[in-house]
Amino acid sequence: MGKEQQMAHSIIEKLGGSSNIQSLMHCMTRIRVNLHDPSKADLKGLKEVDGVLGVVEDDTLQIIVGPGIVNRVTLAMSEETGMNIQSLDETDPMDLEQMARMNKDAINKKNATPFKQFLRKIASIFIPLIPAIVASGLIAGFSNVAVRSGADPESSIMQMLSLIGWGVFSYLAVFVGINTAKEFGGTPALGGAAGILLINPGLANITLFGDPLVVGRGGLIGVMLAAVLIAFLEKRIRKFVHPSIDIIVTPTLALLITGFATLFVLQPVGGFLSDLITKGLLNLIDIGGIFSGLILAGTFLPLVVTGLHQGLTPVHMELINTIGDDPLLPILAMGGAGQVGAAFAIYFKTKNQRLRKVIKGGLPVGMLGIGEPLIFGVTLPLGRPFLTACLGAAVGGAFQAFYEVATIAIGVSGIPLVFLVNANEMVLYLVGLVIAYFFGFLFTWTFGFKESMAKDI
Repeated sequence: MGKEQQMAHSIIEKLGGSSNIQSLMHCMTRIRVNLHDPSKADLKGLKEVDGVLGVVEDDTLQIIVGPGIVNRVTLAMSEETGMNIQSLDETDPMDLEQMARMNKDAINKKNATPFKQFLRKIASIFIPLIPAIVASGLIAGFSNVAVRSGADPESSIMQMLSLIGWGVFSYLAVFVGINTAKEFGGTPALGGAAGILLINPGLANITLFGDPLVVGRGGLIGVMLAAVLIAFLEKRIRKFVHPSIDIIVTPTLALLITGFATLFVLQPVGGFLSDLITKGLLNLIDIGGIFSGLILAGTFLPLVVTGLHQGLTPVHMELINTIGDDPLLPILAMGGAGQVGAAFAIYFKTKNQRLRKVIKGGLPVGMLGIGEPLIFGVTLPLGRPFLTACLGAAVGGAFQAFYEVATIAIGVSGIPLVFLVNANEMVLYLVGLVIAYFFGFLFTWTFGFKESMAKDI
C-alpha cells in the first residue's frame, strides 16, 4: 500500500469508516468531508495521522494535507469508499438539507452571522476559479517581466504569452456569472449570458440618457448582481410556465428582463458600488499609509482561518479593473510571510520532532504563498505564535503600504507574487517580504514560543 493509500485509509478510519462519509471534496490544500454522524469521528486521532497538518471544524470538516498531495489522497479515499469526488454545489438537494440540519448547532456556535454567510457565498463563487486565475496571473507576470527586461512585445512568442496569460481576465465576467447563477440556484449558462452583458463591446454603440454605455462598467459586482437576478427570475417564471414550453419561454424571458434591467439599473448600481469600494480602499491606504498597511496585514490571517479571504477576490479584481493595478494584495500577502518567519523560529527552537516534521513540510509551500499548512498545523494550534506571526505580517504590510507596491494581476502570495508586481517595484516587494519573515521570526523567538506549548502537538 502506497503512502497516499495508507494515509487515505487512516483518515477514513478516523472519520468513522466509509459508511459515515456523506460527501467527499477537496480544494487546494484541504480534504473536505460531510459526515452522517460527526460524533463518530475521532478528531484527535485524525490530527495524529501521518501527513495531516491540521483539522478545521466548520460547516464541512476540513483536513489539511497540503497542495499536490491533497489531490492524490482524496482520489485514494474515493477509490476506497467508492464515492465520487464532488464540489458542494454538485451534491443532491436533499443531502444539502440534511447536511444543514446536521451542522446547524455547530454553525451557530461559530457565530455564523448573515454577513459571514454572505462572504462565504462570495467565496464559493471564486474558489473554483482560483487555479485558472493563479496560472494566468503567473504567465501574465512572466510576460510583463520579460517585456520590461527588453523582450520585444510585438514578437510572436510574447504575443502568445500575453494571449495565454490575459485570456482568463478578459472573460472572467463570464466565469463569475456562471458560478454566481449556480450558487443562487439558477442555470449556469444563463449566468454566463448575464456576465456577457457587461463586457460586450457592443455596449459602446448604445446611448442612454445622452451618454454612451461603458464596456465593463460595474465590473464583477455588476456581473454578480445580473447573475443573481437572472437566477431569481428563472425560478419565479418557471412556476407560471407550462412544462411543455418551459425550455423556450423561461430562459428567454429571464434573459430579456435581465438584459434591460442590467443596462438601465444594475450596471450603474454595480459601477457605483465598485467606485465606493475601490475609491474608499485607495483613500484608506493613501491617507492611512503605514498605519493602514499595518492594520490590514496584521488582521488578514484571521480571515484566512475562516476561509473568508476568498471573498476579497472581487475587490482585488475591481482595483485592477479601475486603476490598472492592485495595492491591496502585496499588503495582505505579508500575512503568509509572517507565518513563515514564525515557523522558522519554532523549527530552530523546538525539540519536538513531530512539530519539526510538520514545519519542514509546510515551509516550502508557505514560502510559495500557500499558508494553510503552517497556520492550521503549527501556529494556530500553538496559540501565541499565531499572534506573533500577525505582528510580523503587520510590519511587512506597513512597508508595502509606505512604498505603494502594487500588482498587475492576482495570484498566490509569497515569493511567486514578485512576478505580478509592477516591474519597478519588484525589489521593494521582496524587501517587504524579508522584513515580514524577519519580524515574524524575531517576535516568535523572543516571546511567542515556549517548548511547553509543543507538548500536545
